[in-house]
Amino acid sequence: MGIVVTLLTGAGAAVAEETIKVGVLHSLSGTMAISETTLKDTMLMLIDEQNKKGGLLGKKLEPVVVDPASNWPLFAEKARELLTKDKVAAIFGCWTSVSRKSVLPVIEELNGVLFYPVQYEGEESSKNVFYTGAAPNQQAIPAVDYLMNDLKAERWVLAGTDYVYPRTTNKILEAYLKAKGVDEKDIMINYTPFGHSDWQSIVADIKKFGSAGKKTAVVSTINGDANIPFYKELGNQGISAEDIPVVAFSVGEEELSGIDTKPLVGHLAAWNYFMSVDTTKNAAFIQQWKDYIKNPKRVTNDPMEAHYIGFNMWVKAVEKAGTTDPEAVQK
Repeated sequence: MGIVVTLLTGAGAAVAEETIKVGVLHSLSGTMAISETTLKDTMLMLIDEQNKKGGLLGKKLEPVVVDPASNWPLFAEKARELLTKDKVAAIFGCWTSVSRKSVLPVIEELNGVLFYPVQYEGEESSKNVFYTGAAPNQQAIPAVDYLMNDLKAERWVLAGTDYVYPRTTNKILEAYLKAKGVDEKDIMINYTPFGHSDWQSIVADIKKFGSAGKKTAVVSTINGDANIPFYKELGNQGISAEDIPVVAFSVGEEELSGIDTKPLVGHLAAWNYFMSVDTTKNAAFIQQWKDYIKNPKRVTNDPMEAHYIGFNMWVKAVEKAGTTDPEAVQK
């Protein structure tokens, strides 16, 4: 009897090892779900496509999807479960820097691999994290240069959600603006909590700040669903892009889909990727997405493109290493 049990256990273990598990760590509820649910779907599409090509190292990839629910400590908890209980080979996830910083000590302690697909504030480097989004010198600085040189902005509103990424980016931008000769009184900085919905007085303050006779621009690091009431309020108070242009670093095609964009024509966004990029590779990516999601209205965006890069980078690294072992993959 003992032999039979041993054989069954052995067979069971063999079956378990036939798949390579991939962790998908994105908020599917809460304030960040508007942005992150699409990234979960993107990962499922990429895994599905890889499985159609024969999987990886002769094994099928198996996604393990968890919902950290826009709750930063829960990100760390779910990451620990993915690595210890589910034994995932890599984790693709997080959006906000605060969720990434919550996960970081867990990933380092357990020597996991995290692919992080969103622009971030820099000032962090870990051999366990592959950052596939832009740092400020690749996104924020060029955007400010454009506002300054092309749109002749002289007064600046730095408006962000109150957490790591906006605060650090704005610290960098404030120093950059001052180095370019901008006076302190020509810089207004404002932070709001996640999910902020009452923008009336803040937008009124921006309007007043912009009425001093100097061209004013807003640099927005507002994240998640707070963007919808923010842009609505700009429209309500008649702030057009001609008067006070807004450049956003965290608003893409996805976030705009819930907004009446008529009053917003001319406002800007700065990313590494837009759906409108006219290349054959992008056309194929968009088509693949629409076929997979079975909805012709669904859009693609920058963090999706970063996941596409990160996932393919991981696949190539695993193939080259001949194993999913994190250290071999990191090398």
